[in-house]
Amino acid sequence: MALYEHVFLARQDVSAQQVEQLVEQFKEIITNGGGTVGKVENWGLRTLAYRVNKNRKAHYTLMNIDAPHPAVAEMERQMRLNEDVLRFLTLKVDEHEEEQSAMMQKRDRDDRRRGGRGDRFERDGGGRGGDRDRGPRRSDRDSEEKN
Repeated sequence: MALYEHVFLARQDVSAQQVEQLVEQFKEIITNGGGTVGKVENWGLRTLAYRVNKNRKAHYTLMNIDAPHPAVAEMERQMRLNEDVLRFLTLKVDEHEEEQSAMMQKRDRDDRRRGGRGDRFERDGGGRGGDRDRGPRRSDRDSEEKN
């Protein structure tokens, strides 16, 4: 059997519970086709680079699949018919990564950063430069008067 990484995007107005039901539905298709689904990662609701079918955001989900090609093809066919799935991408890989995907690692890193920024913001007194004084700003009139 072949190894695949599969990512699909679900509409923004479906709930997280409905996304889980979609995952279960697609898992069942794979297992009925003689394959298995390993790791499933929900990347959450993320902003799209451009609008897709009038959606600005989508629920992203990654599935690691070990299945024969006909099972994956059937799952993709069902996704094309499903109105809740905006886009999907299936890649054949040599091996699955056992650790978290890069997207989940990035989210953890961003969460840690957010906590640090709030502390620094309060400590510096708010604003970007802290209590640094640059002096008054010059207006266009000031520069015209000098000329």
